[in-house]
Formats: sequence, structure tokens, C-alpha cells
Amino acid sequence: MKIILTQEVSGLGAPGDIVEVKNGFGRNYLLPQGFAIAWTKGAEKQVTLIKRARSAREIRDLGHANEVKGQLEGLKVSLKARAGDGGRLFGSVTPAEIVDAVKAAGGPVLDRRRLEMPGHIKSTGAYPVRIKLHPEVTASFNLNVVAS
Repeated sequence: MKIILTQEVSGLGAPGDIVEVKNGFGRNYLLPQGFAIAWTKGAEKQVTLIKRARSAREIRDLGHANEVKGQLEGLKVSLKARAGDGGRLFGSVTPAEIVDAVKAAGGPVLDRRRLEMPGHIKSTGAYPVRIKLHPEVTASFNLNVVAS
């Protein structure tokens, strides 16, 4: 079955890639979850729009990835969240909130889907966060979660 990926699927490809998968995997998982659309000539035209949007937010090359890594590793990222007694949060910290906190701290705009968090963050404190900027470059920074 030929499909067009709309989101990054680990081990398969990036958004806009046209891939061949087994019928069951495409029909039962990728299409219902919204990770892909069925391939048609008209849908292939949409690939150009998806790739254009991806290139706007993607790291361009290895040199650019190392530059962004340098910016991130020198950054102090602090995130305010509602917390109760003992520092326990009401809910948990999401990747979208972390990306917004990095941007507010003066860092670059990141893709939330590339964040690697140490499990669920449900209390105040300092946490190491990693982000895969490029297949060869991974940056890490400390996230300080404080009660608001």
C-alpha cells in the first residue's frame, strides 16, 4: 500500500514522504491515527505543501544544528506551573509548554515532537530535557519547573 506520511513516524519517515507499507499497517494504524493519507495523484500535490511547512521549521543542515545546540546548552529555561503543597503539580508539563518556555527564555523555535523528556513531569524541580535537532546532533538543557 502506498501512503503519504503527514506526521513523523519513527522508523518509517518524515512528513511528506511517500512510503510503501503493508496493507494492514497502513489501513489499521497509520490512516485511522492520522499519521498518513492514502496516495493519489491529487494527494501527491499536497506533499509539496507539507514539505514547504516542514522546511520552514526544520533545522537546515549539520552546521545549523550545531549552532542551535550551542544556543540551547547555554540557556536557562524556567517554567511556571500551578502546584499544590509539597511541589506537586496540578496536571503535568507538556512538550508544547516546554517549547514555549524555551522560546520565552530567548531560545530558538523548536519542534515539540522531537523532545525527549524523562517521563512525566509532575512536580517542581530541575529536569534534564533532550531534543534531537538532526540525526547526528542531540542537544540537552535543564528545565527548572517552579510553582506559580
